[in-house]
Amino acid sequence: MKFEDVKKITMIGAGAMGNGIATCGLMAGYTVALRDVEQRFVDNGVAGVKSSLAKFKEKGKITPEAHDAALARLIPIVDLKEAVKDADFIIEAVPEKLEIKQSVMAELDKYSPKHAILASNTSNISITEIAKATSRPDKVIGYHFFNPAVLMKLVEITKGAKTSDEAVQIGYELAKKMKKVPVIVHKDSPGFIFNRVNEPSTLLLSLILQDGHPTPEEFDAAMKPLMPMAPFELMDYVGIDIAYHSLDYFAKVLSPEYKPSAAMDALLKAGTLGKKTGKGIYDWSAGRPTIDLSKATKEYDINHLIALQVNEATKVLDEGVAESVAEIDLAMANGGGSPFGPFALAQSIGYNILLERLENLYKKFKLEVFKPTELMKKGDIKV
Repeated sequence: MKFEDVKKITMIGAGAMGNGIATCGLMAGYTVALRDVEQRFVDNGVAGVKSSLAKFKEKGKITPEAHDAALARLIPIVDLKEAVKDADFIIEAVPEKLEIKQSVMAELDKYSPKHAILASNTSNISITEIAKATSRPDKVIGYHFFNPAVLMKLVEITKGAKTSDEAVQIGYELAKKMKKVPVIVHKDSPGFIFNRVNEPSTLLLSLILQDGHPTPEEFDAAMKPLMPMAPFELMDYVGIDIAYHSLDYFAKVLSPEYKPSAAMDALLKAGTLGKKTGKGIYDWSAGRPTIDLSKATKEYDINHLIALQVNEATKVLDEGVAESVAEIDLAMANGGGSPFGPFALAQSIGYNILLERLENLYKKFKLEVFKPTELMKKGDIKV
């Protein structure tokens, strides 16, 4: 199959991510079947698509005619067999558990045309493992959109051990047609590029919580002037449970050093998960917490976080997960809120400054995750 042969996309899972991706497909001119296990979930997904398209129309991003044509190409559906029987490209966005992903993929493999590409929107799980549930591992790819999918540009396209170059190329071209920024993850690795590069920072937050100093507010106060949402504030906003399970996953598949701290474990067991429960690290009951900038710690600054990113990015480069500095910077800039990737930042700040911050963290916590790599020590990586 060639990219030009893709006419119909089927989206499995109509939640926030699923209906967001479906909207991207509709705006790119495709017929999109939006499928979920119950009609009420499908209805909620359709409402999400309609809301997104209406906003684009109001802002003049799409014409009224394009808006109506996109909705006319949307097929809300519960019947899985019917949803995939004539699909060319199928994307699943079901819960982030390997057993669920494999079960869904086995069904997709059974009922969809033999030429169809099976794409997983997983943010962490091995594509190679997911593909084992099918008879077509050459046609299984990782297809990681970022939330909200209608606005965020990055799509990580991951090759499993048996994924064909053709399948990756079709996914790449499709993402471009959706006006996204596709980046190929050449080696199936935990967290792919974006989440892998950011995970050491999450580990640092977990360790600071355990230490008890600085306090989360003191740490955030030092970072807040340089970012829209400070690190602990963002962890609370996304959910303590999400950060915990991410660390736990990395501890199992990458390094046991990522094991969540007892302090994070306590928050999880207490059910104080952040914004979603009204309280976590901060109190959200009255809305977004206020961070007192006068409390800013002198122990940490933004360069500690950048140093962790750059160091992990050198591992991603060295392991062949990404093939170039440019790919990593492209992924990091388009997956988050920064206009620059870690290597571009390192070049402007100076590797000597970042290396000093990293060595301080390694000396303090004695973790291999924080140990400067040889590439980091050389500091002559050209952007």
